[in-house]
Amino acid sequence: MTADLRDALPLGPRVALVVVDVQNDFADPRGTLFVPGGQEVAATCAALMAQAAAAGAPVICTQDWHPAVTPHFQEQGGPWPRHCVRGSWGAELHPLLPRPDHLVRKGQGELDGYSGFGSREASSGRVEATGLPGVLEGLGVLRLVLAGLALDVCVRETALDAVRLGYPTFLVRSATSPVELTPGAGQRALVELSAAGVEVV
Repeated sequence: MTADLRDALPLGPRVALVVVDVQNDFADPRGTLFVPGGQEVAATCAALMAQAAAAGAPVICTQDWHPAVTPHFQEQGGPWPRHCVRGSWGAELHPLLPRPDHLVRKGQGELDGYSGFGSREASSGRVEATGLPGVLEGLGVLRLVLAGLALDVCVRETALDAVRLGYPTFLVRSATSPVELTPGAGQRALVELSAAGVEVV
């Protein structure tokens, strides 16, 4: 990590680092939904986690933890190949990552589980929360630094929920990469996040 990036990040006891879904299926080329640049993202996130720990900042990792059968997967009519099935190698955190202070699992039911904060049912607006809001509240966190995979999906949704909930939020650009189910989705996500108030560093 460069000195410029260290200086730009407000890491400390009231600022949490949230590393989104840096798991084998996304960050390892053998994964079923490998994100281009995923290996480099895993290495950068590992360095960020070490920096956060040295600054006394809590480190939280989210983990996709899908059932084997879910409408999220192409086999059941969803947009994605099977990935991060609970208990599988693909669902494990990438081995470069040190152990986080807290692990939050998401996508455990039939809802998509894109955001680290919870799943939102499109038709009804019902939200199925994860443990992340309670963890942040219990720690007295005031601001968030985000990193992880993929920029245009789970990182995007987590960042948007963070600002909706009132957290000043920083996204480390070198610690994320898009999967781009549609061309240009990564750049569109950055524009959307900046417009929403996320500071991209």
